[in-house]
Amino acid sequence: QVQLVESGGGPVQAGGSLRLSCAVSRYTSSSYCMGWFRQARPGKQREGVAGIDSDGNTNYADSVKGRFTISRDNAKNTIYLQMNNLKPEDTAMYYCAADLDPYCTVSLRTDPYNHWGQGTQVTVSS
Repeated sequence: QVQLVESGGGPVQAGGSLRLSCAVSRYTSSSYCMGWFRQARPGKQREGVAGIDSDGNTNYADSVKGRFTISRDNAKNTIYLQMNNLKPEDTAMYYCAADLDPYCTVSLRTDPYNHWGQGTQVTVSS
């Protein structure tokens, strides 16, 4: 069973930076798409933040363009989300997700993703 484990969240002041990591284990192929999502509070819809495919093509939500960067290290089976110039409205639980379809395309929708991590909390104070 594929496992995704996020790390790197925590408290930060507005204008600061954090880098989230998501380690993918128990899966040897690098032909999959990955995404970062966030949920501001329980019960609120999960929002797609950034996605990346196996070729490094990326897509970002308008709210984070120019501030967040998604990247991947296939050798380490790890993806990253570099978050700069953080704002209080970025406060949320952040989840990484994997779409293991080898023909996947980058998506910010939740439905293509069939494996999810447990999340890491990011709290931005003003």
